[in-house]
Amino acid sequence: VQLQASGGGLVQAGGSLRLSCTASGTFFSIKHAAWYRQAPGKQREMVATLNSDGSTNSPDSMKGRFTISRDKAKRIMYLQMNSLKPEDTAVYYCFERSRRGGVDYNYWGQGTLVTVSS
Repeated sequence: VQLQASGGGLVQAGGSLRLSCTASGTFFSIKHAAWYRQAPGKQREMVATLNSDGSTNSPDSMKGRFTISRDKAKRIMYLQMNSLKPEDTAVYYCFERSRRGGVDYNYWGQGTLVTVSS
């Protein structure tokens, strides 16, 4: 499985972006998917998660602004980001976990840079 993240760019504070994560390769049922981000000099942090039952979660600082979703048929995961703030500037990574034969397999996209100007 390969993940390709896209959709990053430069946006003004208060603006919106939609990130996409396209999966290719052999299909396996997804147990868990997520978006993470890493700002310069900071640790990678979780932005939003999507479980196999459709439930989602995100940190309080992002709830109401960021929405994770998935088009299963197209194998694309999205992150809709609204009301962006300069502190949202980071490289955003997509992540998927599948389970086969009792073993979890983790996959990461290459990251897409989001820059929010004030």
